[in-house]
This record gives sequence, C-alpha cells and structure tokens, in this order.
Amino acid sequence: MLPVRETLEHSENLATLCELQRDIVGFDSLIHPDRKFIRHGCLLKHSRKGYQQRMFFLFSDILLYTSRSQATLQFKVHGHMPLRGVLIEEPEGELAYNGLIIYGGNRALTVAANSVEEKERWRQDLQNAIQLARDKSDTKINYLSLKSCSSSDEHIDQQTNDASTQTRPQAQRSNMTVHVCWHRNTSISMRDELLAVENQLSGYLLRKFKSGNGWQKLWVVFTEFCLFFYKGCMDDFPLASLPLLGYTVGPPEPEDQIAKDFVFKLQYKNHIYFFRAESEYTYNRWIEVINSTTSHKSKRPLLTDTNEISLAPLTGI
Repeated sequence: MLPVRETLEHSENLATLCELQRDIVGFDSLIHPDRKFIRHGCLLKHSRKGYQQRMFFLFSDILLYTSRSQATLQFKVHGHMPLRGVLIEEPEGELAYNGLIIYGGNRALTVAANSVEEKERWRQDLQNAIQLARDKSDTKINYLSLKSCSSSDEHIDQQTNDASTQTRPQAQRSNMTVHVCWHRNTSISMRDELLAVENQLSGYLLRKFKSGNGWQKLWVVFTEFCLFFYKGCMDDFPLASLPLLGYTVGPPEPEDQIAKDFVFKLQYKNHIYFFRAESEYTYNRWIEVINSTTSHKSKRPLLTDTNEISLAPLTGI
C-alpha cells in the first residue's frame, strides 16, 4: 500500500489536473499518470505589443503559456515547451530583478514577475522541474507538435475574440484558484495546494460591518484558499465567499481604531476586512491557518497579550 502522504499527493495531483483540463483550451492531453502539476500563475510576457499578461502552467514535463478569454473564462494555449529542451537565463538591465528568459525549441520567452519573490518561486520550480525531466531516461508522454499548439500572440488574441470560437460562459468558476491567480497576478504551487488541504478551518467569527460599529456573527469555513460565509453551521450554501490569495493577515493597525480583543485584519490593496474571534486560541489559529496558505505572509507577530490588541471594522464581502 502507498503511504498516506504519497496517496494524498497523488489524489490531489489528479484532482488538480482534472480541474485544469476544464480550464485550458488547446491542449487536450493534459491528464496523464506520469504528469505532475508544479505551479501555475501570471507572468508578463514580452511580445511585439509590449508586455502582456499571460497565465503559465508548469508541469513535471512541460510548460504551457496561455491567455484568458473574457467570454469563456478559459485559458487558450499559445504554446508549450517540453522541459527536456528548456533553458532559463537571467536577463540584464531593468528586468534583472524580476525577469527571466525561457528558451525552448525555436522560441525565447522574456517574462517578468510582479515581484522578486515571485520570480524566485518560478525560477526555482523551473530549474528543479527541468533537471528532473532531463534525468528521466525515457518518457511515455506524447506531445502535440509545436506548430499544432503554438502561434503568435496576435493570432491567438484574434482567435479568442472571435465569436465563432466562444463557448458558454462559466462565470461561476471565477473564484477557482487559477482565475484568482489571473486577477491577483500571483501564482500557487502543488506545495501550496497540499498545504491548503492540510490547513482547513471552520468556526464562528464576527464580521465588522462596512459602516457603523455593528458586528455580524457568521459561520466561516476556510478551504481551498477561500473563506466561505454561512448564517449558521447547518446551512448548505454560503452567503458569500472571499478568495484570499494575495491577502495579508494580522492584527489591525492603531489607525484602524478598533477597541475589541481578538480581531484580525485581512487586506489586499484597498480591500480591507476585519473579523473577531471568540478567544486568543481561535484568533491565533485563524491567523496561522490563513497565513500558511496565502501568497503573502504577515510579518507582524501573533497575539500574545490581549491588552495589546484592538479590534477592527470590516468592509463588505
């Protein structure tokens, strides 16, 4: 029998491949027993039109780069690179800090991440995956030809805007992690996925209203990088959800003027939410779990003295 950890990783990998297959158009053979998901997320790719947002999918044997259709919310493949023939290089000049050059076949992609940290995640995962792919003595995975699955950005953009290629919109999928990565310009890895499976949490929290001093009691479930809000623990359907990739979590700032204990603050750009836990233990637990599976870690300490914490107001969900 396989160890529990190995079984979990295998199951989560298969589930991720199946989920991504529904989101990716132009690469029909994504699901394969020898293929492992490593990372997906946004990078800016240089083309004749300048730098354009692209979604990259890194697997154990191949790198795909795509763009997102506004009509279908799916990702159209621009091209793919089998990792055995891929090289990466650090660029010079203004892209030296957050850029990479990816060579594969007859293509060279110049890409830029949104931060040095994000670039390092991609560089490390790419290097490791390339080395592992080269170390394999053989492979049973067959690829589409480069021509059948690659074309210029301009041609692909025209195709994705063509009404004849549009399928039924799938707006309900906009909260899936791959779409959140697209909107938040970030990425997640299989390591993040496995950590998210291990770090799930539910319980009652008080949510601060947008205006006024009122608090609303909600049953909150944290799973798959997202908070789901219910009126009560027996409800079948959530009132709302809040994807947390890219959010920071920690105690409120003094300027938030919160005069309650056990409050934590969630923030992404100008989106701010405040929640109040029932005790110091549950407060620390919520921060620990959310912090472990979101893109940006809070550098502020957890609550250690209830006299030092203030509570915070919450904007709408």
